[in-house]
Amino acid sequence: MALKPTIYKFRISLSDMNRDLYTSSNITVAQHPSENERRLCARILAYCHGYTEDLEFTKGLSTTDEPDLWEKELHGDIRRWVELGEPDLDRVKKASRVASRVSIYGYNTSVDQWWQQNQTKITGFCDGIYKIDSEALDQFGETLTRTMDISVMLTGNDIYVDTGSDSITISIETLHAED
Repeated sequence: MALKPTIYKFRISLSDMNRDLYTSSNITVAQHPSENERRLCARILAYCHGYTEDLEFTKGLSTTDEPDLWEKELHGDIRRWVELGEPDLDRVKKASRVASRVSIYGYNTSVDQWWQQNQTKITGFCDGIYKIDSEALDQFGETLTRTMDISVMLTGNDIYVDTGSDSITISIETLHAED
């Protein structure tokens, strides 16, 4: 019998000081049985960092032909493809053919090595590539409960997450951004 995903429900109060954006969202996120807490937290923070009203979570790990997050046009075309981790060049090229914008959020300790090996090849296909602090993601992961109210504030290169019981500062470094 296949393992079922773990369902998390978040009420997020988002303050993005970089964009003068203040909003709240109720989101439901399914954690795939093979997905660790670090990756789940990275998906949540990528959602907050790139927030728009149309940004949505996809089936993620359970479907290889979808990104982790996407933003679609009304007629169904993909406006933005958001990938987590360290995707290979072929996957990023494919994403750039089906979406007008592609963003990558690296969250593992090996992001620097991946970036060093791929930056000259991959930047032409992405509008934004970011590195999220993996140790801080682990701290966030330790606070997870199935239903959470969290406050997220983005300012400069920092994301402040208040879970009610803990406050965590998570740095996000821009490795590449188109002007």
